[in-house]
Amino acid sequence: MPRIKVNDITMNYDQQGTGEPLILIPYLAADWACYAFQVAEYAKHFTCISLDLRGMGGSDQPAGVYTTELFADDVAAFMEVMGIAKAHVAGLSLGAATGLWLAAKHPRRIKSLSVHSGWTRSDPFLQTVVRGWQVMARGLGSVPEMVIQGIFPWCFTPELYAAKPDYIQSLADFVRSRPALPLAAFLQQSEAVLAHDVEGQLGRITAPTQITFGRHDLVTSTRFADRLAGAIKGSELLVFENCSHAPIYEQVETFNQRTLDFLQRHAG
Repeated sequence: MPRIKVNDITMNYDQQGTGEPLILIPYLAADWACYAFQVAEYAKHFTCISLDLRGMGGSDQPAGVYTTELFADDVAAFMEVMGIAKAHVAGLSLGAATGLWLAAKHPRRIKSLSVHSGWTRSDPFLQTVVRGWQVMARGLGSVPEMVIQGIFPWCFTPELYAAKPDYIQSLADFVRSRPALPLAAFLQQSEAVLAHDVEGQLGRITAPTQITFGRHDLVTSTRFADRLAGAIKGSELLVFENCSHAPIYEQVETFNQRTLDFLQRHAG
């Protein structure tokens, strides 16, 4: 995997496809491979650059305080080093939070912004959920097992568990197959989630923006929809029915079709 020096870290990334650059920012406890189902389609139309943020995957895991703003600054520096003047940017959950900061601080670098299961500012409910994940990760001593036992039930509907147990197992196997995230790095990243607050910066976003939610998501539910769509001028709001926090896995074909349509409308 290619790695380049970015700010005070070396950042790992994957690149596939041809066309305008599309930067994919991973969610909490994930690495660049988390968008595999999307890249399979997106790469037919875009140069897909999937990143490992600091503390994730093959990127460096320095000590210190991590924030979603810092993650965004790393992505902006990555673009500078790679010679990418402007790119489409997409992310789910933590990736969406990072994308919001990136688009607010560096509006001229963003061709379009895709905010999936995102949020403006961490509220007490979200913070309680994430602190529960921290407790579970410490107790299990394994971030992958915490993801499967603790985060999965917030990402998928009960109906998916009942109808497709083999599929849930395959996703669990995928998590276990990736390089295990150290507990310390997960705690640093999750503290960034707990402290996230981009609400006062949203008016600086000028790029065409698609905002999506799963109808049954509780973690970053549609309670954030009005605050996001109302603050980002001209943004488009889309809700995936019969999905929870991760439509990228629960309705892959529909998710890819609707999000790729948005990306292609703003290409060229």
